[in-house]
Amino acid sequence: MITTYFKLGEIMKFSFLTLFIFLLGLSGCAKNGTTPSQPIAQTGHTGTGTLVIKPIAFREDAYIRDAVKQECNLDGKLSQFIKESAAGQYANIVSDANAGPADAQVLTVQIEEVEGSGGGAWSGAKVVLIKGSLTQNGKTLGDFKARRYSGGGMFGAYKGTCAILGRCVKTLGKDVATWLAHPTSQAVLGDL
Repeated sequence: MITTYFKLGEIMKFSFLTLFIFLLGLSGCAKNGTTPSQPIAQTGHTGTGTLVIKPIAFREDAYIRDAVKQECNLDGKLSQFIKESAAGQYANIVSDANAGPADAQVLTVQIEEVEGSGGGAWSGAKVVLIKGSLTQNGKTLGDFKARRYSGGGMFGAYKGTCAILGRCVKTLGKDVATWLAHPTSQAVLGDL
């Protein structure tokens, strides 16, 4: 009888270990970093020039659930994540075109598509598709299209739809910041 309990205990330990390793292997869009609510250290700006990030909007004719638009703040989060990720490339990053100098680079980004049905990870992967362009003195320096999707990563089953979409825009912010260092025409970023 004691050996039966011993064998059962060993089997359960192995099962939990296997499950733990499997869960560690799951990943989502974002890996680590700060959240949009954390302040940006202004001393991190070591680059040159000014970047103006125009207010990010959803494409007018895109079908995006009202709940996602109103509750997830994807436009605000994306702008903040771009600002955080590109902070070292510019001396100044502003959101008001009137606050930047005439020769500032201007980033225009639009959220083209969001697939984010309610129910968190249980309702399937979440997707965010964006497009944007960078101009300076009226001349286009480059443009891009980017997409990221996530199932929520580790413990995704316990995350809501907005949290999972937030992971996507966080990684898109990093993608855009990387592209800003060397903008090209018709660039394809992220999971496209």
